[in-house]
Amino acid sequence: MEREFMEFDVVIVGAGPAGLATACRLMQISRDSGKELTVCVVEKGSEVGAHILSGAVFEPKVLTELFPDWQERGAPLHTPVSHDEIYLFKSESDSKLMPESLTPRSMHNQGNYIISVGNLCRWLAEQAEEMGVEIFPGFAASEMLYHEDGSVKGILIGDMGIGADGQPKDGHMPGMELHAKYTVLSEGCHGHLGKQLIEQFHLDNGKSPQHYGLGFKELWTVPDELHQPGKVVHSGGWPLNQGASGGGFLYHLENNQVVVGLIVDLNYSNPHLSPFDEFQRFKTHPVIATNLAGGERVTYGARAIAKGGLNSLPKMSFPGGLMIGCDAGTLNFAKIKGTHTAIKSGMLAADTLGEALMAGVEGGKDLNCFQDRFEQSWLHEELYRSRNFGPAMHKFGTLLGGAFNYVDQNWFGGKFPVTLRDDKPDYAQMAAASDYPKIEYPKPDGKLTFDKLSSVYLSNTYHEEDQPCHLKLTDPNIPVQVNLIKYDEPAQRYCPAGVYEIVEDEGQPKFVINSQNCIHCKTCDIKDPSQNITWVTPEGGGGPNYPNM
Repeated sequence: MEREFMEFDVVIVGAGPAGLATACRLMQISRDSGKELTVCVVEKGSEVGAHILSGAVFEPKVLTELFPDWQERGAPLHTPVSHDEIYLFKSESDSKLMPESLTPRSMHNQGNYIISVGNLCRWLAEQAEEMGVEIFPGFAASEMLYHEDGSVKGILIGDMGIGADGQPKDGHMPGMELHAKYTVLSEGCHGHLGKQLIEQFHLDNGKSPQHYGLGFKELWTVPDELHQPGKVVHSGGWPLNQGASGGGFLYHLENNQVVVGLIVDLNYSNPHLSPFDEFQRFKTHPVIATNLAGGERVTYGARAIAKGGLNSLPKMSFPGGLMIGCDAGTLNFAKIKGTHTAIKSGMLAADTLGEALMAGVEGGKDLNCFQDRFEQSWLHEELYRSRNFGPAMHKFGTLLGGAFNYVDQNWFGGKFPVTLRDDKPDYAQMAAASDYPKIEYPKPDGKLTFDKLSSVYLSNTYHEEDQPCHLKLTDPNIPVQVNLIKYDEPAQRYCPAGVYEIVEDEGQPKFVINSQNCIHCKTCDIKDPSQNITWVTPEGGGGPNYPNM
């Protein structure tokens, strides 16, 4: 098919913190040099910020590097952290408040802000557009385009108006090709194009496999008497004590808003475990429940996060482009923060691209110099210091792993003379269903705890129903013939949106995919023990629409 195309110096896939920081910094370079650059950002969400979900406590130092006058520009940083509380939850009712002196230094948040990363992205997009960046929300990058020599040429925007049968519907609009001298992938965690390029260019050679957590988040409005702006709570332990690890968080924002969430590491082994139901149980602990009493749940969402850190970070340059932010895996799990690192990676990418473009370097090259720039930055230093945090928790558990991390972070400043590694992929950790008893989760009470479908409703998720399913099965027989028999088909439980079901059809089990429920968390692509599910982008503009997340 002959398609229309547009040409740019740089095309950026994903309007998250990393992609938008890249765009802003490129335009600053363009302004300072007097040489015009054409930069385009493509975003699959219906608007910038629609698919952004994060805790989030934010380190502002990187924003000061990008926009020293961010306060005068009205950046949405309104709630400075007032104090930290870190708990070990011993049981459903018992807990221990950890003294500050016994917590890893990386968990301290003095000088940081509690923010909505979605709103930060909306603000960054405003800055970028004012400087001349073209931003196209509602358009999904569906495929990579290549030159004859194999280098990346750009991206293909997916067709709009294709029916579930694969045939064009009324109003069909063919996708457009966006060509670029360099393409930047900043799709967020486990991006489907980034996954392809890592495999194609062997960018993960010599690296540990990437590791992931599934992060849940709800936004609540609470009564005046419960609101404590700036309060930050983190927890470990219960309810994740059945072969699973992770941790919880609760932050008090402005305007009587509280965010509550749980991160469940996706290396868990019990196939009966339901991360969603663990999150619901987490909210019933007295430390959490007392902060939400009498409040109203406003929004729900979930998203996978890349937490492998430096040990799992792939080579971030390839012929014709760069991979940055959570698409590469720059999150610092020791801090449970990825926004400031994503922005810094975008700035480093822009400096690398700007240098090449200003020098007239031909497009399509592998800008290996990005690695040198990265290794000379505080971002690399920070990720190096936290390289042992995740592997220690995986190898030693919450208590011993926490003790190791305290010693590593507080005594050695993250430079303990040993590098721990976790070289077993998360999906390969799943054990047989017969190895564990089934877990009986309590029914939701409609006050603190809720079911999946009412939660998905609050995520404002929408997909055009008559479109090809974006959750692809390599072998449609595996869910029933392998996963159901061996693992009691865990997709029914690890999906946080009720996408996957086993139903009875004429007396036989049948695997059903409710793709219209998908909130784009990518957990199925990560955790399926048979690696049979591939998430690809649906029609642009679909998925969740998160306000203030």
